[in-house]
Amino acid sequence: MKTILPLLISMILVLAGSEAYAQRISNSNYSTVAYIKSDGTMQDSNYHTIGYFKSDGRVQDGNYHTIGYIKSDGTMQDGNYHTIGYIKSDGTVQNGNYHTIGYVKSDGTVQDGNYRTIGHASDVRRSWVAWYFFFMN
Repeated sequence: MKTILPLLISMILVLAGSEAYAQRISNSNYSTVAYIKSDGTMQDSNYHTIGYFKSDGRVQDGNYHTIGYIKSDGTMQDGNYHTIGYIKSDGTVQNGNYHTIGYVKSDGTVQDGNYRTIGHASDVRRSWVAWYFFFMN
């Protein structure tokens, strides 16, 4: 039994696939608005794919069209390489003119520029959360 249990757990994790690792994005009332899977796939609350965060920093819509870029230094650019904002290492989100427009706290709380909570997202990369809340629309 001791050798079978780890094997069963491994099989369950493999069968569950990456869906088991989807992280929930919620609004300020904790209602689910989206999921971001560990591979960077963004899904709406009905699990329809709405975009992708690629490992090379590209952000794509649900049809694989590049709509932006997240650079390693936190610079966020639109699909034409124009800087639209920044995510600083402390979670401060700024627009392209360096005005603070929000915060992604270490506990996953997302706040607007006036410190009002607008959402929650734990265990998701801060840059992905910033893009979703501040640059998606």
